[in-house]
Amino acid sequence: MRKLPQTVVFAVLALAAAANPPVGAEQALTVVSWGGSYARASKAAVLDPFAAETGIEVQLTDYNGGLAQIRAQVESGNVHWDVVDLAIGDFERGCAEGLLETVDIASFVPAVDGTPAQDDYFPGVTTECGAGQLYGATVYAYRRDSFTDERPKTIADFFDLKRFPGRRGMRRIAEANLEFALLADGVPKSQVYDVLDTPAGIDRAFRKLDTIKEAVIWWEAGAQPPQMLADKEVAMSTAYNGRIFNAQVLEKQPFVIVWDGALLGAAGFGIVAGAPNAAAAHQLVAYAARPQVMASIGKYISYSPSRRSAVPLVGTHLATGVEMAPHMPTGDDNLASGLLEDWRWWSDHGDEIGERFGAWLAR
Repeated sequence: MRKLPQTVVFAVLALAAAANPPVGAEQALTVVSWGGSYARASKAAVLDPFAAETGIEVQLTDYNGGLAQIRAQVESGNVHWDVVDLAIGDFERGCAEGLLETVDIASFVPAVDGTPAQDDYFPGVTTECGAGQLYGATVYAYRRDSFTDERPKTIADFFDLKRFPGRRGMRRIAEANLEFALLADGVPKSQVYDVLDTPAGIDRAFRKLDTIKEAVIWWEAGAQPPQMLADKEVAMSTAYNGRIFNAQVLEKQPFVIVWDGALLGAAGFGIVAGAPNAAAAHQLVAYAARPQVMASIGKYISYSPSRRSAVPLVGTHLATGVEMAPHMPTGDDNLASGLLEDWRWWSDHGDEIGERFGAWLAR
């Protein structure tokens, strides 16, 4: 057999290496999250340590949640995101639609006591396509100096424009708003999703929202509610608890969180189907699922780990020394005041309710 010229051999080897690069040599892993203080916390607690340990470069970009952009990429065959921070309901919907890669949770690091990872998660946060990494809460908050006599204490107070006048901020989405409306209308926490399961219950939620619709300024990005409160654009606003916490402790804003009626939900990293850097993406998801890594988020923002073994590892806020447990959504008092989101209900009804909410906004 004729021996190939050395230059040809080198060219063939170079092409093979380009087609099959080692994980650490792949193009940068693109991770998509919700921006602001949470994204900074995720970068400090998860992404930067992962990059240091593996040598895999991570590029972080922002979005406002949901599956629309993921769906567009997968359906067009032009996938350029690798890992996306998703609400647990979007995990379920995205998995069912084939928009996300399956993930073997059993392969994740077990708890220190040997408990398998799949048994270490709190109930309701695991799917075939991954698991929630943390719990956050949608709460409402107000400025302490906006109400000097009587102060808001309940979710019903958020809807009471007579006793507590002023503009309200709410996210431009049905999720959470319908639960808040029913709770404010007197529905017990244990019955909220049973009521929403009926046409009359959905009508009831929208009627309650009608009572404050003209006073609402709608927000879409998590950074907006703290800014609207700081600018006195609104008297109260629904918001992510971690965003308000950071504004309180880092910016010394005079904000007060009302935990009554708070909606607790899980979120975590999912891998986009057809991700260009799938192997590295699986590495990142497994890394983020380590209990110590989960707990380290609590050094930067008040979101709770979704694995039991990680909870005792949460300590104090790195920048201020604030004890984090009382500020966590799963803290005893906060958890007792809130409602755990039924993400499976939203997975079944989200599209239909979203269309109705959009039509309601347009009226």
